[in-house]
Amino acid sequence: MTTKTLLASTNPLGWHDFWRGEFGQWIITRGLRLVMVLIAAVLAARFVTWVAQQVTRQLDLGFAESDALVRSEATKHRQAVASVIQWVSVVIIGIWVILQIAEILQFSVSGLVAPATVVGAALGFGAQQLVRDLLAGFFILVEKQYGFGDLVRLTISGSATDASGTVENVTLRVTKLRSPDGEVFTVPNGQIVKSINLSKDWARAVVDIPVSTSVDLNRVNEVLHEQCEHARDDPALGELLLDAPTVMGVESIEVDTVTLRLVARTLPGKQFEAGRQLRVLVIRALALAGIVTAADATVGLVEDPAVPAAQAAEKESRGEVQDAVQPQ
Repeated sequence: MTTKTLLASTNPLGWHDFWRGEFGQWIITRGLRLVMVLIAAVLAARFVTWVAQQVTRQLDLGFAESDALVRSEATKHRQAVASVIQWVSVVIIGIWVILQIAEILQFSVSGLVAPATVVGAALGFGAQQLVRDLLAGFFILVEKQYGFGDLVRLTISGSATDASGTVENVTLRVTKLRSPDGEVFTVPNGQIVKSINLSKDWARAVVDIPVSTSVDLNRVNEVLHEQCEHARDDPALGELLLDAPTVMGVESIEVDTVTLRLVARTLPGKQFEAGRQLRVLVIRALALAGIVTAADATVGLVEDPAVPAAQAAEKESRGEVQDAVQPQ
């Protein structure tokens, strides 16, 4: 009974003595402040990330519910700015946490002046590329060179090949591209020498039509002009074109082929799709008109025997073009 009474009487006193001690007072004062600062930083970073995700989701939802085939320039710029604001906010929160921890732990700043000078000079040489990336990213956003969803081609210093693809993310430090093969390129902004935006405001589809030198070019031009006038009547192609295509005329002359060029203004980033559909219309129209293109004569693109162009190509390949005379 005496031992139990002593334990019951000494344990509460010992527990109270622990909190009154130096370590207990440090936990109550500085330890709790340190924990609260860390919790506040984590919550603030999560809140900033959540807000940026909500902004991006609203922009995506507004684009999905609209009738537009491509994003507007304002939407692409806002999405890029939201990503940068998120990145900068997280960095600022991290710096604030470091300063608060230094204040709670009562680090002597005056004693760190000399070492900080040496470390700052060393980091100054090593951080030149980082500062260059940040400045380049800042001007990319301010000048609206490209934004989220743009189709770009970037020339990188020290690289033999260009990086091409769709912009998936833009920060002050890097630009992330998704190539047509699904690969993701991460390019530091400071290494970008030249940027070509293939989906800025509008684009141009260029279609070259090689025909044989033996065909009537006036007839070819008539067929092409007719297709240009009715190109916007096509349900799929009409949504991509901003105006009617234009026949530019003869682009080049070779030994056995003459190349004519047709151009059309399209929605930004849709020039390749519009070009493919224009080629289908042109080849179909030329085949129905009995005009054999260079592609038909060499690789036999037209395989329908009911088409006059296919019949002519087949007879020419067999050497039977001039055997129309019936035997007597």
